[in-house]
Amino acid sequence: MKIKNYVAIMGCLALTMSVFSAKAQTKAVLFDGTLVAGYVDDGAFINCTGPSIKFSKKPYTVLLGLLPSLRIKEDKVAAGAPKNKMLTPNLGFGLTAAFKHVAVQMPLYYNPKTAAKNGEWNVGVGLGYKF
Repeated sequence: MKIKNYVAIMGCLALTMSVFSAKAQTKAVLFDGTLVAGYVDDGAFINCTGPSIKFSKKPYTVLLGLLPSLRIKEDKVAAGAPKNKMLTPNLGFGLTAAFKHVAVQMPLYYNPKTAAKNGEWNVGVGLGYKF
């Protein structure tokens, strides 16, 4: 998967968030939380903030907690070998900072040990919308 594909995914996510925010401004709030898209370990992620410790002083918010995610990453394996699906659920941990409705995130995801690689933590970066 190339960078232009990640950009297209993030563009679709931004369009979806703008539709939600337009409805939220005119009617009851549909969703309370933060939706983020970003890049980690040669792949993309889409997540919502989960259980967290929240520090808030209008218009700033900082969250430290769990990040239920969908990771988008093509598995690189030898020809003919079985591989993982491109879209997989994952649970991350990290820091999310928001100013008004713009959110910036630094998630950490753990990739477990495989036959070819040791397990390791990967740091990512994301940009999103705080509802």
